[in-house]
Amino acid sequence: MAARSIGSLTVSFGLVSIPVKLYSATESSRAISFNMLHKTCGSRLKQQYLCLKEGVPVERDDIVKGYEFAKDQYVIFSPEELKALEEAGTHSADITEFVPLESVDPVYFDKAYYLAPDKGGAKPYTLFTRALRESNRCAVGRWAARGKQYIVMIRPVDDGLVMQQLLYADEVRSMKDLDVPKVEVKDTELKLAQQLIEQQSSDTFDPAAYTDEVRARIEAAVQKKVEGQEVTLADAPEGGAQVIDLMEALRASLERKGVAPSKARAAKAEPQEQPAAQARKPPKQAPVAEAAPAARARARK
Repeated sequence: MAARSIGSLTVSFGLVSIPVKLYSATESSRAISFNMLHKTCGSRLKQQYLCLKEGVPVERDDIVKGYEFAKDQYVIFSPEELKALEEAGTHSADITEFVPLESVDPVYFDKAYYLAPDKGGAKPYTLFTRALRESNRCAVGRWAARGKQYIVMIRPVDDGLVMQQLLYADEVRSMKDLDVPKVEVKDTELKLAQQLIEQQSSDTFDPAAYTDEVRARIEAAVQKKVEGQEVTLADAPEGGAQVIDLMEALRASLERKGVAPSKARAAKAEPQEQPAAQARKPPKQAPVAEAAPAARARARK
C-alpha cells in the first residue's frame, strides 16, 4: 500500500525553495493498548475529573487551565489567551545553517519524517539531497506546526531526505550531572574487551534482525483468550551467578561465543601460522552415545 502524505511544506535556504510532501517515518499505532473495564461486569470505564476541594465530578465545560507558580497558587489562562500564545504554522522549514552529520548527537533526536518532492520540486530536491550527501553535512533550521516551534535537521538517507525533529538543549540532560567515577583499566582487560567487540561486530545495522518479543507474546496471549483458552504463566527465569572478576567475565564471554581468549590472541598475532597449527591439532573425539545404556545393563547384572 502506498504511503499517505500527512502534509506539505517548503524547505527554504537562501533564495531556494523546495516544495515537499511530509510522511510519518514511524508507526505509533503499533503499540498494544488495553481498555480500563469494570471488574464485576466488564463494561468500559469513563474517565472523570474530581475537584479535590469539594470532592465532586467536574464537567469539561467547567474546566479551565492554570499554571502553578507557587504551592497551590495558580494563574488561570482562557482558551483564547493560550491560542494567542501558540506559534502560527508557517508550512515552511527555514534552514539556518549546515553542520557535519556527526556533530549532532543522536540523544537530541525526536520524531522523524520522510520528505518526498512535491509538484515541481523533483529537480531541486534531488540536487539538495546529493549536495548534502557529498558534503557529509545536514541542514538545521526551524519548523512551526501544531502551535509549536521545532528545531529540525534534514539529512540524506538512501535516495531521499529525512527531517528529524530535535530536542532543545534544555530538554536534554547533561552527562555531567551523573557521578561517573574515574577508573583505571588494565591493558589486558582492554584487549579482551576489544576481542569481544570484534567478535560481535557487523558491517551494517539491520533493524529487521530485531523483533519485539514482548509484543508477540502479548498478541499470542490475547488470541488464546479470544479463543477461550487459558493462558499459562511461565516461571520467571533464574538469574545467572554474578561474576565479580572482570577478566573472568570477559574470558567467559569470549568462550561462550566459541573462541577462547588465547586462541583469539594467537590468531591476531600469527595469522600466517594458523592453518598449520590447525593441521597439527589432533581431531576432537566425539562422545560415545552408547556408553550410558551399556553401563546401565552391566549394573543390572
